[in-house]
Amino acid sequence: MSLKVEDVMVTDVISISARATVKKAAEIMNKYEIGSLLVVENNRAIGIITERDLLKRVVAKALNPAKTRVKEIMSKPLIVAEPDMDLEEAVKLMFEMKIKKLPVVKDGKLVGLVSLTDVARFQPHMIKILKKLAERHIPPRRIEKVLHYYIT
Repeated sequence: MSLKVEDVMVTDVISISARATVKKAAEIMNKYEIGSLLVVENNRAIGIITERDLLKRVVAKALNPAKTRVKEIMSKPLIVAEPDMDLEEAVKLMFEMKIKKLPVVKDGKLVGLVSLTDVARFQPHMIKILKKLAERHIPPRRIEKVLHYYIT
């Protein structure tokens, strides 16, 4: 029996409206000590805003975070998984798309989030899968830290 995304995903996902300011997004990330927020409208995930988005699209461009809206800088389109997706397939998708977090949707509604860190922490045998993927694909620099911490 293989593991499914729903076996590892977190269901208490912190989200934000696309209309909120980037300043509000940063405040929420700081409050919960997290590196990203899912952007949701009508309980449907439409994007993600990450620390990297804040750096590249706000700080580096000297935009005013109190006036810039999340929808202006969020990453989209959103790459998602379904709860019943094989966990190994989800990890392959993250590697192929060079992302560390994968929102989980069911019937178009956000139900969870799975990250490479969650996967590495959850099951020792998943570490073998991560090792094989790292050998076959050059992992993005953003993902290397997770791999080196949990695998080497």
